[in-house]
Amino acid sequence: MSRPEQGDVWSYNYLWRWQHERGETEGRKTRPTAFVATVAAADGRTDLFILAITKTEPGRDRLAVEIPQMERVRAGLAADLRLWIMLDEYNHDYLESSFYLEPNGRIGKFSSAFHKQVLSRFVEAAKDRRVSKVTRTD
Repeated sequence: MSRPEQGDVWSYNYLWRWQHERGETEGRKTRPTAFVATVAAADGRTDLFILAITKTEPGRDRLAVEIPQMERVRAGLAADLRLWIMLDEYNHDYLESSFYLEPNGRIGKFSSAFHKQVLSRFVEAAKDRRVSKVTRTD
């Protein structure tokens, strides 16, 4: 299995916050996701911070960044669709024990500059406590 890196786009069985709050434990479909961060934990595991990519335009109450066409092309996504990375929720998983990460699910990678922009906005939202975590490590 290749290892996800920051800025990668992978297929992942993402569990939306609203699904989690209803007691669901499995995402309804595999979708493209953005790895905003991959962090080596003190216990030797790799923390994965995974953001959903969606074609549904987010409401005004949501935090998201639209993916520019050039970045969609770089990342192996549909160039002709408007797509957004959701910033106000994320799935947390561990690389070494994930039940949801597809072994060869890498689709592509965003540019370093775009990834830094997304990461910066995600960190800012997290500091302001506007981000919800959905744990996938159970």
